[in-house]
Amino acid sequence: MAYEEITALLGGWEGFELIGVERAAGPQIVLRLRPVATADKRCSGCGEVVTAIHETVERRVRDLPILDAATWLIVPRARLLCPQCGPTVEAVPWLDRYARMTTRFADSVARLAQLLPIQHVASWFGLSWDTVQAIDQAAMERRLGPIDLTGVRQIAIDEFAIQKGHRYATSVVDPSTRRVLWVGRGRKREDLRPFFELLGPAGCAALTVAVMDMSEAYEQETRQHCPQIRIVYDLFHVVAKFGREVVDRVRVDETNRIARAAGPNAPAIRARRRVIKGTRWVLLRNKANLTRPERIRLNEVLAANRHLWVVYVLKDALKELWRYKYVGAALNAWDEWYGWATRSRIPALVTFARNLKPRLPGILAHCHFPLHTGILEGINNKIKVLKRMAYGYRNDAYFFLKIRAAFPGIP
Repeated sequence: MAYEEITALLGGWEGFELIGVERAAGPQIVLRLRPVATADKRCSGCGEVVTAIHETVERRVRDLPILDAATWLIVPRARLLCPQCGPTVEAVPWLDRYARMTTRFADSVARLAQLLPIQHVASWFGLSWDTVQAIDQAAMERRLGPIDLTGVRQIAIDEFAIQKGHRYATSVVDPSTRRVLWVGRGRKREDLRPFFELLGPAGCAALTVAVMDMSEAYEQETRQHCPQIRIVYDLFHVVAKFGREVVDRVRVDETNRIARAAGPNAPAIRARRRVIKGTRWVLLRNKANLTRPERIRLNEVLAANRHLWVVYVLKDALKELWRYKYVGAALNAWDEWYGWATRSRIPALVTFARNLKPRLPGILAHCHFPLHTGILEGINNKIKVLKRMAYGYRNDAYFFLKIRAAFPGIP
């Protein structure tokens, strides 16, 4: 078969022609190319046609495999004497400026890296981990482009664990399109600041609502840059906070109180204590998600201890505040709930209610903006999958690009 036919079958190398084929151990195939005499040479800097050649150097370039063999190209690459740019390497359409692999080979690596861990892709192609990561990162940067925050009116802010040892990152999502707008390491106030600086004064002024947990750092930084914004507190985080600070606290206090009351009726008291111990998740989970044995256990606990019954009932009543569509009705429900909580004489419950009262506007804002961070929780779960697939990431920029690529948003 003629070299012209082989070149046509392989897709060709624009500006070059095949002059030799060698089979090497490995197995490997080495293809030797030479410039087409009639082809113009263009400067890789300005793109102009240049005739003066400073020097020509042979490069060994990796291309897509042929059958079972790794394929290498021997390419004479010219450095041109460009009148505008000076000595500059010539532009080759299928080879980047200083690359040692063709663009189609790099594209193949990048496509596979979207589906598999880097180590698997590196082993398959016989490349280093760093090379595959650099190829994938460059491909994502070209595909995603710079962060575009035009037209953003609503944001959802949440944190997710990035490493062991309580190391976190902050993600900002557009809840209307489910697009990850920005990701940054840390969860402090100054860690969120780069997002608003990237958004700019005009973008900050255009924001209408932000949904978040009750993080003071997030809220203070958001209000500093967007004083007009409405803050909405997410139901899940408020109820989770109630579970930690009230339900858990009361359960532990009641268990200890019963233990301290041991006396002549010690066996009976120990039996009451056993009813409460080990019921943490039964008390914290939604009743609809409990199995039949767990519901029986829950009823026994609530029947055995009045304080636990009170905080459990008020936990469900607190959730109802997010079901109202009218501020007046939600405010009446809040007044009723707050009265129950403060009259309960349960220290943990009273403290939580008094601390929650200044945050009431963030709860009532849900009537006008029925938003929540459920989308973010789903995104955070997908982020965990990305981390597990890759066995961790070595640099934040690449990891955050992976997150943006996984959540480009809906049209």
